[in-house]
Amino acid sequence: MDQLFDVSLFASALRMLAPILLAALGGAICARVGLFNVGLEGLMLVGAFAAIAGNYWTGSVAAGVLLAMICSVLFSLLLGYMSIHLKANVIVVGIALNFLALGLTTFALRAIFNVKGAYYDKNMKGLPKWDIPLIKDIPWLGDLLSGHSILIYISILIVIGLQFYLFKTVSGFRLLAAGENPTAARSLGIKVSRIQYGAVLMSGVLCGLAGAQLSLGNVTMFTEGMTDGRGFIALVATMLGQSNPLGVAAASLLFGFMESLSIRLQGFALPTHFTMMVPYVVTLIAMFFFKDKGYLQEARKSNESSR
Repeated sequence: MDQLFDVSLFASALRMLAPILLAALGGAICARVGLFNVGLEGLMLVGAFAAIAGNYWTGSVAAGVLLAMICSVLFSLLLGYMSIHLKANVIVVGIALNFLALGLTTFALRAIFNVKGAYYDKNMKGLPKWDIPLIKDIPWLGDLLSGHSILIYISILIVIGLQFYLFKTVSGFRLLAAGENPTAARSLGIKVSRIQYGAVLMSGVLCGLAGAQLSLGNVTMFTEGMTDGRGFIALVATMLGQSNPLGVAAASLLFGFMESLSIRLQGFALPTHFTMMVPYVVTLIAMFFFKDKGYLQEARKSNESSR
């Protein structure tokens, strides 16, 4: 048991946490303005590929992260334009974007890198690790909290900042009002469509960071479909957390830990297919025991508003 639950397992859980948490926060922002963003998977995948491509072209990790955010934002504009401006069904649009992202990144992988399946360059540098002063010297705690990529620490700061923004600022209350009662918000002069576009773009930024962490932080490579359902797990984390940043962070931590545990179990002579399904089984169990009626009602509102 000590070999299973040690400090390296929990440190790995933090690394697995960041992509899910960042994407889930993007989904939470969209949910707050009345948009059920099913396209988190596609946005993450575009960000993951763009991060590797940007790093490949420029030799700069920072440029790769920046390009990941830009490409994810541009991709999210499709969701915003079709669901907000054209009043298309937001769930159908999100699913279509997921398939588009999968096909687009697969094509780009072959067109740009001239490879199939995966691209890896041993000379490519990933996101640098940051050792926290003082904390890194503390036994156990230093191994747990120090030595991670900067995006992991940024994701934690985003949770705190978003919690403050939504519930302590005027613009945050306007964002909440735009999702709770758009008609009443419009009567007060609030630009609901503008706020919804802003939420979709911010979701693109966060999903771009999630993809960059996935391809430049957890590993330094890109493989076809490397998000591997994490976008849908992030969507479940959004639902479990009731679109509250702190709740979303707690749910994401659970799924990140289960993903880390599934990797650890592979070293105990368990079938690989069994260990790989652990995070998704936990996701299904969580959805079975937690019936988020409020979120389902929000999805119905999105469908009705798109008709």
